[in-house]
Amino acid sequence: MSVESDIAIEVRGLTKSFGARKVVDNFSLQVERGHIQGFLGPNGSGKTTTIRMLCGLLTPDAGEGRCLGYDIRTQQEEIKRHVGYMTQGFSLYRDLTIRENLEFVARIYGLEGPERAAQDALERLGLLARADQLAGELSGGWKQRLALCACTLPGPSLLLLDEPTAGVDPKARRDFWDEIHHLATQGLTVLVSTHYMDEAERCHEIAYIANGRLLASGTIPQIIAGAGLSTWVVTGEGLDALAREIQKEPGVDMVARFGGALHVGGRDGAAMERLARRYGANAAYRWARDEPTLEDVFIDLMIRSGADK
Repeated sequence: MSVESDIAIEVRGLTKSFGARKVVDNFSLQVERGHIQGFLGPNGSGKTTTIRMLCGLLTPDAGEGRCLGYDIRTQQEEIKRHVGYMTQGFSLYRDLTIRENLEFVARIYGLEGPERAAQDALERLGLLARADQLAGELSGGWKQRLALCACTLPGPSLLLLDEPTAGVDPKARRDFWDEIHHLATQGLTVLVSTHYMDEAERCHEIAYIANGRLLASGTIPQIIAGAGLSTWVVTGEGLDALAREIQKEPGVDMVARFGGALHVGGRDGAAMERLARRYGANAAYRWARDEPTLEDVFIDLMIRSGADK
């Protein structure tokens, strides 16, 4: 694969252990250039370790692959020069202003005219009015915007975002994703880990990992279809007691509370039909057939993998 390939990331069989604990187990993934790849899974599932192997910060114990055309084992320094990595925690200098932080980043990367580069970045991401404010005084949303600005300042080909919107308000998250899509239209490839289903739905493709293993990957319609769930939405009184009861029924793989309703799913469609007719005969409940959602699928995957324990 050349550096100019249409494939930005292609890895096979990545495995990484820390002591006796296998954190990533035989992970494989392919990401096209210019795509936004969602990366989902519960805490401790191996997402961050996988991201660090992809960008050259960790060497896998087993497996192989390329990132931006470079070998992830032997060309890690080349990968680092073309990747922007936004960590979970705010990693810029809190006692410097926004402008000073960006100029510092520009100098670290050896950009010509760091002052001009910082000025252009401030204008591009709407930070000009706050340029002289200390980074430590910013709200979570503005810190996030500054971190994204710093990551994209050197002009990377790949952006790795590790739960970038955790603890950020909904409007700031929406603005952040608008900018991510804008960057993707310009050819930037993005790999983003997230816990939010609405963010996952904004990705071109998603991958779900639990206990270090890849459980599902593809477009959202592909993943939902591949789950094979027959899903019903149940409303009425006493849903908590009902949930405990039907969890024991044969053919039920997933029961989850969503506000004033239960989502009940299983891969045995006939068994689910019989269950709905039997319990639906009770006038206290209303059973309605529904299409499985992405969240239904992920809850089912967590249950089957034991990641919900």
